[in-house]
Amino acid sequence: MLLTNLSRLLEWLRFIVNHKSFSGRNFCALLYLRVLRGDIVVKMPTITFSLKDLCSLVGKELSINEIEDLASNAKGSFEGYDEYSDEVKIDFGDTNLPYLWSVEGFARFIRGFLGLQKGIAEIKSNESEYTIKVEKSVSNVREFISAFVAKNVEIDEYLLKQLIQLQEKLSENFGRKREKIAIGIYPLKKIKFPLTYKAVKPSTISFVPLDFKVSMRLDKILETHPKGKEYRKILQNKELFPILIDDKNAVLSFPPIVNSEFAGRLNIGDNEIFFEATGIETVSLLLVTNIFAQALFERGAKIYSVRIKYDSKIITTPLIKNEIMNLDKEKVKEILGVELSESKIKRLLEKVGYNYKQNNVIIPHYRGDIMHPVDIIEDIGISYGYDNIEEVPLTSYTIGSTNRLNNFIDKLREIIIGLGYNEIMSAVLSNKEALYNKMNIQDIGTIEIEHFMSETYSVVRTWLLPILLECLSKNKHIEQPHKIFEQGIVLVRKDEEISEYQRIAILTSHEKADFTEVKQVLDYIMRLLELKYDIEDVEHNSFIPGRCGRVIVNKKKIAYIGEIHPIVLSNFGIETPVSALEINVSELCRMERNLSSKYT
Repeated sequence: MLLTNLSRLLEWLRFIVNHKSFSGRNFCALLYLRVLRGDIVVKMPTITFSLKDLCSLVGKELSINEIEDLASNAKGSFEGYDEYSDEVKIDFGDTNLPYLWSVEGFARFIRGFLGLQKGIAEIKSNESEYTIKVEKSVSNVREFISAFVAKNVEIDEYLLKQLIQLQEKLSENFGRKREKIAIGIYPLKKIKFPLTYKAVKPSTISFVPLDFKVSMRLDKILETHPKGKEYRKILQNKELFPILIDDKNAVLSFPPIVNSEFAGRLNIGDNEIFFEATGIETVSLLLVTNIFAQALFERGAKIYSVRIKYDSKIITTPLIKNEIMNLDKEKVKEILGVELSESKIKRLLEKVGYNYKQNNVIIPHYRGDIMHPVDIIEDIGISYGYDNIEEVPLTSYTIGSTNRLNNFIDKLREIIIGLGYNEIMSAVLSNKEALYNKMNIQDIGTIEIEHFMSETYSVVRTWLLPILLECLSKNKHIEQPHKIFEQGIVLVRKDEEISEYQRIAILTSHEKADFTEVKQVLDYIMRLLELKYDIEDVEHNSFIPGRCGRVIVNKKKIAYIGEIHPIVLSNFGIETPVSALEINVSELCRMERNLSSKYT
């Protein structure tokens, strides 16, 4: 069901992005990129909590009907209430708002929406002498860590369940099953500061993992412990494993796999908590730290910062920093269709948790989803109430139709699927290592992201074959033959000019894959399109010399075809021959149109 929903969402967004007459095209293009690169994970996190606890945190008695309406305004779906256990269940549809994945976060939203609290929820972080030293050894394994200490918070059975729920939702959903972010919570009394975060050879350290009674080496934990088996792929092919130890050399955690049985189990009755999170990039890591600290602060905890000492810098976490974004009133009117005064905009923004001053919107430290003023305007619309926006009559009447290029692309996709190929859909963003270094070629003109969140998604792709090879390298265990293809946008920079193309790449891999096989695919496509073509011998470092060609239609070069070079296959860890084809669909569509016009 998840795969089907994701495919439908991406297909719908891609249709809108390519349909230039649609007014929301730019917004949907941004959403499409965010889904593809993983910022938006299409999986709905469901949280449960006590109605009595929610009302206590809000400071007001609420009916079930009121909670259902408020959940809808928070982009959540009320799933039910069990009167016997006093348990409320809400499914949050916007997975890009992880601060709502706890009863504390939802209560914070409600306080603002009901006018019980204005603007950003404050938090006080006290300075401390707690430190974590980060050694260089983790730089190629799991580079970043953040932490804080919470005191004066009494852990009972219910609160322990709530903390574990938030920990799991942030790690599994937002943290992409711990690959991006993993969280550990500990009883402070069992930890001796300062701590050290480093990477070691897996055979050199042993400790007793959570829920076990026997000390085990790190590599044996991956083979034996349930969490080791579940998450070992994160550390696959790593020579060193990350470890967090205290000043007594006691192991606290083997992130992102499992805590230690001695220091890594929070119990009922504990009143001081140590929180840490590790990850592969800092922005999301700092965000989840702020979310967790804010939740505990609103429980009455006193928050103490931790200094993270890297070789070249020191970062103090939680990092309570509120971003500022300029907001244009005219843009609000243009998008929402209502004219709002500055004072009204201020009240509406404070209702949904922002601060506002002289056209500047101050974004809460526990929100990381605001990428563009449109995101803020969406929240203004929610605060204003979309039901309160008056309808206007239609002023023009048009008949919609699909873009001709889209129809042509769908025709090609059907042809290729009919030949037994499986379609994949990957991120528009990629990296130079995959696009060029592994493909054994030079940069052909790349658009780079200035402040990327992950090097894996640091540039816009310039061609599709590297993406197919990456997919192939991760699915070597699947029975051969492997026959896959992808259709999508690529962007190529030539000096200051950026060109956008629609491409289709086709790949086949098995023991006897060769030039003839992929040429037969090309023959079939061209025959159905009623196009004649020639193949010109060319040299291309991604292909085997003498087994590579440039496909030419009406004197226009529209494709590369050939057998992938063994060096490239080795770079991707692929052990069987690969033959492939990449077609410039934008150019091919023009060819078909020109030829069709001759016969009409």
